[in-house]
Amino acid sequence: MTAQLTNWISVAWQALLANNRWMGWNLFLALVPLALSFWLFHRPRSRVLRWGTLILTGITFFLGIRRYSLTSAVNLLRDIRSIYLGIDPIYLVGALIGTLILMGLDFWLLGWRGARSLLWWVGFLAFIFFLPNAPYVLTDVIHFYEEIRYNYSVWVLTLALIPQYLIFMGIGFEAYVLSLIYLGFYLRRQGWGKFILWAELILHALSAIGIYLGRFQRFNSWHVISQPDQLVMSVMTDLTRTRPLLVTVVTFVVIAVFYWLVKQVSLGIMQRLSNPNNAFPPAADPDSSPARF
Repeated sequence: MTAQLTNWISVAWQALLANNRWMGWNLFLALVPLALSFWLFHRPRSRVLRWGTLILTGITFFLGIRRYSLTSAVNLLRDIRSIYLGIDPIYLVGALIGTLILMGLDFWLLGWRGARSLLWWVGFLAFIFFLPNAPYVLTDVIHFYEEIRYNYSVWVLTLALIPQYLIFMGIGFEAYVLSLIYLGFYLRRQGWGKFILWAELILHALSAIGIYLGRFQRFNSWHVISQPDQLVMSVMTDLTRTRPLLVTVVTFVVIAVFYWLVKQVSLGIMQRLSNPNNAFPPAADPDSSPARF
């Protein structure tokens, strides 16, 4: 029995270590938009949340970057797509165009003095670039299916791999939820509270498209320069076919439903922590900013 238990621990440890590098990198990319949201939209008063996010972002970066040797680091610089976890360059170009349009409207409506700075818009563009990486972690469940096929014992799967995947996907998706919640706080402060739902739906849709292009298309980003016409035609043709469109719609629905559920829980926790002396606080206003967050 002792030998078998030792073997299980050894196998579980090796399985956890094997996942640490790619999970670390994927989680780092998922945490980037949350870290950016602290600067762009809302600075949480909770030091635990702020510093915990920044420290975890740093740890996951070093865990993930270890997967790259010197040779693969050179390839990483050559292949921009690796930086964005497979998010297709068409999404990135669309995000850039959309950000430029919003920035132009900002300057036109508010003037140069009242508009947000160019640095803010650069940060916002980076936020949009990285945002799909947060819900993207949900699709990494496919790796768990592959690990089941490795014939790991029930104990290794139950006590090691399942908790690892749940924590990984939970943190990644919570980063997505908090990022959009803080965007909602920002829109409310700017007097644009009526656009919060539309902003969330648009970002869900963009994330669904980005996830599909990254998970299923797998284009090389260099094709943006070398074969832009073929790349655009291929993407447009694919997205207008029934199956890819259905996959994108299902992805959108999954993201939207999970977001709504996790958002309610997150807002409830925020409201509870902001009223520690009230065991039964009033229902949280989804568009208000709790005192401590």
